[in-house]
Amino acid sequence: MKNNKREKLNLFFSAFLLIGFIVCTYFFMTLANQVDMVASQIIRVVVYVLFGLLLFYATRVGDGKPVKRFSPIILIVLDIPALYIILATFATGFPLNAALASQPVVMLFACVALGYGIPFTFLSGFELVSDEENNTFVSGGIKEELDEIENGTVVIEETEEIVESSDGEEVEIKEEITEVIE
Repeated sequence: MKNNKREKLNLFFSAFLLIGFIVCTYFFMTLANQVDMVASQIIRVVVYVLFGLLLFYATRVGDGKPVKRFSPIILIVLDIPALYIILATFATGFPLNAALASQPVVMLFACVALGYGIPFTFLSGFELVSDEENNTFVSGGIKEELDEIENGTVVIEETEEIVESSDGEEVEIKEEITEVIE
């Protein structure tokens, strides 16, 4: 991975975004302490899920195009259990409610995991665009010769010979023999 100015700028903005979010979280948590219990819990869940989203952004910054894909494994292993933990923390009818409601840190981690897991289910990061996709490669050359040799269509033999010329200088003579195999 090359270290260019754009990458350094992206890393700076990612760090700045997370630090700014942490400062804003203080104000949201102060607000959450001043409202009723239900609104307070909703504010906390939203803040923690947003933190997970920002964490995903900060760790997935890179050059290239975003790789979009759907991952049912991440959905089943990360998103659904995190959502269940969040719901079971609030709903008294869910199994494990008593254990989860007494441990607010578990709900915090579930919210962060859900915030990170939702975009990770649909995006896996960035990949560099290859030369073949840009069509910037030159036709011919060694790549095509190697492809032809692999397919068994062309056999190339090279011979080199050094001959002394009439002037007394050594001259190198190269000869290529190409055969098409059918």
